[in-house]
Amino acid sequence: MFRQWLALEAGADPAERSGAVRRAHESFLAGGAVGAPVRRLIADSWQRSARASVGVDQMAPVDLADDDLDTHRREHILGRVMPLFRELLGGIAEEGAHLLSVCDEQGRILWVEGHAEVRRRAERVNFVPGARWSESHAGTNAPGTALALGHPVQIFAAEHYCRPAQPWTCAAAPVRDPRTRRVLGVVDITGGDHLASPHSLALVQATARAAEAQLASLLPAAAPVRLLEVLGRDGALLRTGRSGAPVRLGARHSEIVLLLASHPEGLSGGRLALELYGERDVSPVTLRAELSRLRGVLGPLLASRPYRLTARVRTDRDTVAEALEAGDLPTALAAYRGPLLPLSEAPGVVRMRRRLEDGLRRALLARRDPELLDAWVRTPWGEDDLQAWEALVGALPPEAGAVPGARLEALRDAYGIGRPRGACAPRGRGATFPQPPVA
Repeated sequence: MFRQWLALEAGADPAERSGAVRRAHESFLAGGAVGAPVRRLIADSWQRSARASVGVDQMAPVDLADDDLDTHRREHILGRVMPLFRELLGGIAEEGAHLLSVCDEQGRILWVEGHAEVRRRAERVNFVPGARWSESHAGTNAPGTALALGHPVQIFAAEHYCRPAQPWTCAAAPVRDPRTRRVLGVVDITGGDHLASPHSLALVQATARAAEAQLASLLPAAAPVRLLEVLGRDGALLRTGRSGAPVRLGARHSEIVLLLASHPEGLSGGRLALELYGERDVSPVTLRAELSRLRGVLGPLLASRPYRLTARVRTDRDTVAEALEAGDLPTALAAYRGPLLPLSEAPGVVRMRRRLEDGLRRALLARRDPELLDAWVRTPWGEDDLQAWEALVGALPPEAGAVPGARLEALRDAYGIGRPRGACAPRGRGATFPQPPVA
């Protein structure tokens, strides 16, 4: 579905499309409805901008200036690959009618370079170093929307949410830490309608990948970490560093190590027993025996009074949760390998499992990105998710919805939910259904 990230399909007339999108934008502002020819990702971004109370005539605020801006530039990791950005994009920006810009992970512009006259025009809409172009501050725009989606994207003319930015077209791609895959910022080119072509999007995406490759050679190797893998596994796998075989833990030991990893300050015996056994009447001797056996596996990594791990242990659950908190849904979905210790009935584990899955599902259903929804419903844990199928069918164009629509109707029948009265097709926009029960 690469074409959804492109502003114009081959043969489209830029002026005609710009006028149609501008009319759709005004219609959205008047009543909230979004129709053709607006791309689904643009409609979703307009809705996020409206929910963030972005003024349609406002300009991006300037967060950093003077010494603060200079300090942030010197300290930011993307400064180390600015020579590469200039080499790949700076020359064509200087010679053409567009700009090279680089933003940090919060959407604040660090550098804007290019033709002097184009820079002067951009200054009139606060497209300047130090200005914050995240969606929540400047509405739909390529750097901000690329950060929101974690994906390269083009934004064309009236697709911008704020009117002052609508004369511009831009393409941006996130740049990630090659070690952790955390988003470090975005690289962007901004100019006129001529940038609404597949070449500009491919160019910034290739530049971002080249920057990541250079960062991989510049950054020190990550220190050895202890990682606990608990997603989609009945028994956890503890990786203790660069060398040595991973340790496979039994069911109860998996629960204990996960709970202690999630409480680095430690847990008393009573609290740990409550997280493991709930209100069941279990002798304290039982817990002490389990911990004694676990100490034989972990050695000095397990301490007592309170029970705790003596070194930081990251979990794959942390990776998903942190990506969700940062709004990086593609990374969160890619890292989610299934429910957390799915067979565990320990109350503390069940609570973590539900919180993580509920957070991921809420983000997916709110984003309504067809690629991400399609990836979810193709997994064993998402294949019977009625709400996700409903959202997927609603996000797809009619010509692409036949097969997902048939699956949606089959699920409705299986759960005893008929097609809404008066509905003529399983589009389902606006309808909500309960999540299917877990067997």
